[in-house]
Amino acid sequence: MTGIAWELGILEGLSEAGLDLTSADTVIGTSAGAVVGVQITSGRPIGEVYGDQLLPADREIGAHVSRMTMARLVPPMVLPGSLQRKLRRVGRMSMRAHPPGGRERIEVIRSRIDTDRWPERDLRITSVEAETGRFAVFDRDSGVDLLHAVAASCAVPLVWPAVTIAGHHYVDGGMRSTANVDLAAGADHVVVLAPLPQTFSKATSIRTQLRATGATHTAVVTPDRRALADIGRNVLDPAKRADAARTGRRQAADVADRIAAAWPSR
Repeated sequence: MTGIAWELGILEGLSEAGLDLTSADTVIGTSAGAVVGVQITSGRPIGEVYGDQLLPADREIGAHVSRMTMARLVPPMVLPGSLQRKLRRVGRMSMRAHPPGGRERIEVIRSRIDTDRWPERDLRITSVEAETGRFAVFDRDSGVDLLHAVAASCAVPLVWPAVTIAGHHYVDGGMRSTANVDLAAGADHVVVLAPLPQTFSKATSIRTQLRATGATHTAVVTPDRRALADIGRNVLDPAKRADAARTGRRQAADVADRIAAAWPSR
């Protein structure tokens, strides 16, 4: 939740500095980024979308990602095996922890994106199939409705239930990689906004994936020290949404020059 707000704050601050990242040819959304991806390709002005983050989060459901929860995700990801096998272990853990579905949670996602139509843009939303560990990328041609695609990308294992799509179950795309930057292969300019940049493997780290894209102009933005303090330790706390948005907007001024060097002028 705070990741969504922080990203929108960064985008709003950059817009005020004359840098419009919402015009990107391709938008790749993972977890919080899936919500942001829909919001910035919806046609609404970024100022309006950012302003929503400052309102009371009355329609959200709070949760807590404890250190114990994170610790439980480590063994299945560090035990031997391919990445898909590791993700399958996580998917099975998720399925045991919560029965798939979570209608109330789906309605929360609906309130966030406020649309059920894919944009006429190259928006890609990532997820992981729980049963197989297969990496899934949803877009307007995938045959998956937008609401469930976003909900699947946001289904944090051990916190939220897996999302059912066509008889299969899907969890957070961030389990594969926090930003899945490799989907931007072939792009010349790539900017990554990563509220949670940590990864289980160097092979799926943002820096490694970014190099693999072949992009010649790149920038990675993560929360600075003050932003981390403003956001707090619980990234699923509705009460911290406005603080996260404001600190993102503030931080944008500090990263604007780096973004300007990586982003093409329009």
